[in-house]
Amino acid sequence: MNAANRAKTSSPLLNQPTCGWIAALHVHPAKAGEALLQFQELNLVARKGIVEDSRYFGRRNRFGQPSRRQVSLIEQEQIGEHADALGVEKIAPGRVRSNIETTGINLIALVGQRVAVGEAILHFYEPRTPCAKMDAICQGLRTLMEDGKQGVMATVVQSGRVRIGDKICPLGLAAD
Repeated sequence: MNAANRAKTSSPLLNQPTCGWIAALHVHPAKAGEALLQFQELNLVARKGIVEDSRYFGRRNRFGQPSRRQVSLIEQEQIGEHADALGVEKIAPGRVRSNIETTGINLIALVGQRVAVGEAILHFYEPRTPCAKMDAICQGLRTLMEDGKQGVMATVVQSGRVRIGDKICPLGLAAD
């Protein structure tokens, strides 16, 4: 999408985009610790997660309820800022182990809201918790990925397909 079209989705009051886009899609491999697998599109199922992510799809918590850990998202702009702060040229897509990398939207600002992501609707319920694997990418990354600079976790509220280039738009406060 070109800059003129992106400007049409901006809020004139805040001069901040109200919508963003999907830049990259990834799922966990069957074996823990291996690189995430890149996809052009993913299928999200309400209360279950990403069909293609066999390690996490349909997981349940210790109470037998669907796990809240269904989809993780992070802004590519944030990843770029972390790379700059650490003095590395670039952190490749998928390295920070997020399912959906975005562009043009502030995800942390949407915690507690329902958000249309492609054909699906997600509830952004909390910031991601950076793990030790971040320091394996580059020492100090885990610390940088705190205090609103780490992306978000989401549950799938409404099933749908998501593709690279799809729009991401806030819908408002979540009912749950």
